[in-house]
Amino acid sequence: MTIREIHVYPTAEETVQSAAALVLRIASNAVAQRGLFTVALAGGATPRALYSLLADNFRYRGGMPWASTQFFWSDERPVPPDHEASNYRMAHESMLSKVRVAMKQLHRMRGEDPDPDAAAAAYEAEIKTFFGDFGTIENNLPRFDLILLGLGTDGHTASLFPKTDVLEEKTALVAAPMVEKLASRRLTMTLPLINNAERILLLALGSEKAEIVKEVLAPSSGTEALPAQLVAPSSGRVDWFLDQPAAGRLPTELTEMDMF
Repeated sequence: MTIREIHVYPTAEETVQSAAALVLRIASNAVAQRGLFTVALAGGATPRALYSLLADNFRYRGGMPWASTQFFWSDERPVPPDHEASNYRMAHESMLSKVRVAMKQLHRMRGEDPDPDAAAAAYEAEIKTFFGDFGTIENNLPRFDLILLGLGTDGHTASLFPKTDVLEEKTALVAAPMVEKLASRRLTMTLPLINNAERILLLALGSEKAEIVKEVLAPSSGTEALPAQLVAPSSGRVDWFLDQPAAGRLPTELTEMDMF
């Protein structure tokens, strides 16, 4: 059974602080239990504030088990790691460059590879090798301690966009779908891998997200499922962190724990 909990806070700052506290708690528990914390980072603008807080605020920076954390990425754009649009660059600039982590702890997607399918296959192989040697395997799949995700105004998450074939993927753990609206290929973790995570944290901020948050969390009957609605780990938990503007159109009863 999937457990879903929706957390709503008055401001974006309070939302990010609470999300950072949860990341710290999950990381600390994982290291206490297994000596290792595995996390997949999200791209886009919203997670930047979370990464900056984890690295810049002494409470979080001092409490995070940086040396015992392995960082992966849930998706990447078709650019090199120093490009301004790179998800790797954003996470590196806002967090990873400010703390003591070794390069062997950073597992980035090769967005610059001219063959996106080869890059996807290589990243899947890297994940399988790492988790086979050091991580947790459940349901014959790698099991991340935490996957961080954002939410696009069209309902996409990671690089899983509406009405794309990758939403039907059952076997590949990483794919390189063509996103027609962007006229480009993207690298992305697929739903089988995402939904095998122990915890998923989905962060959405601002009034521009209010309509899509409502569509995802309180959909009208008969509507086609959006990618973010398909994030439902089979034996894990999804925590939504929203500020009040983003949650402004939700029914009040949905701000309490919801199991489905």
